[in-house]
Amino acid sequence: MRTTYKVLERLGGGGQAEVFRGVAETLQGFKKSVAIKRVLPNLTSNPQFVAMFLDEARLSLFLQHANVVQVFDISRADDGTYFLVMEYVNGCDLKALINLHNETQTRDIGLALYIIAEACKGLNYAHFLEHPQHGTPLGIVHRDVSPPNIMLSKNGEVKVVDFGLAKADSQVEITDEGVVKGKFAYLSPEATLGLEVDLRADVFALGIITWEMLTGYRLFYNDNPHTTIDLVKKARVPSIVALNANVDPELEQIVRKALARDREDRYQTAVEYADAIQQFLFSRGMKVTSRNVAAAVKETKLARERAASPAQTLIQALVTDEINKMTSIIADEIAAGPILEPAPAGGELVDTKDWAKDLLDD
Repeated sequence: MRTTYKVLERLGGGGQAEVFRGVAETLQGFKKSVAIKRVLPNLTSNPQFVAMFLDEARLSLFLQHANVVQVFDISRADDGTYFLVMEYVNGCDLKALINLHNETQTRDIGLALYIIAEACKGLNYAHFLEHPQHGTPLGIVHRDVSPPNIMLSKNGEVKVVDFGLAKADSQVEITDEGVVKGKFAYLSPEATLGLEVDLRADVFALGIITWEMLTGYRLFYNDNPHTTIDLVKKARVPSIVALNANVDPELEQIVRKALARDREDRYQTAVEYADAIQQFLFSRGMKVTSRNVAAAVKETKLARERAASPAQTLIQALVTDEINKMTSIIADEIAAGPILEPAPAGGELVDTKDWAKDLLDD
């Protein structure tokens, strides 16, 4: 089924990509709101990045969970620029909410914990996801869990985004132009040592975000990325209670376990961290629901609209022209044959054409 994409507005951008709100339309006239993420050209000029990006982006097509932003398609324009077509989340990212709360000196402990626990659910799902055909673990680790990669919808949903960019972007040198220095502040100590990371790196990143939401300070950030990496490597965590007297010492110990320098001492899964958070909320009689998130998103969007700058119409027009020329990589692979590896020896072979087509058409 042929799908065309139309850009409506630019939503924002960073060191990896810029995001646009758009509409996907089929020849039959069906329309669907989507987010179109354009990977920045300086990254796609790196062959190692492109190869890993495509591998990781294909894996992200498997992810279908309430707490994960779904990827529908991977596309490429005539000039070699790559796009991810994703579920559109009408709301804001966690970074925007944190910035507003820092400006207003708001510290909503219950809201912060609820958001982290919901993000844990999405990450835990991805960490233990199995291949849909032959059941082998996919071994997905996000590697770049940070406030901009946690989306909050106007309906109060919490969704993790950008599984398709995280590992690929790790192949870009620290000195490459355009890479956001702040992203290094959410690395794990083992990553700074060059060790192979696993799901516990994502747990550590969630611990950093929790600490920052409870205190209003950045934990490991420094203007010099090398200094930031050194801070992460040492993993010295100041007292939360000393910075926010409203935080219960028991809660601080929960967060500190997520931030253990030795990953063997951390929560071994994201769902373990979520369970500890939810038990704390229950024991303190703190009721937080999606309605609280929805209210916070509404407040954040209103503040953002008041501070909005004029639209970048020229940039949007240029990107619109690129998107009009892009073709689906996944659709081409479907036409060519199965896009998934066959089952292991002795297992049942499955032709995945129809399965992949159904995935894209949903």
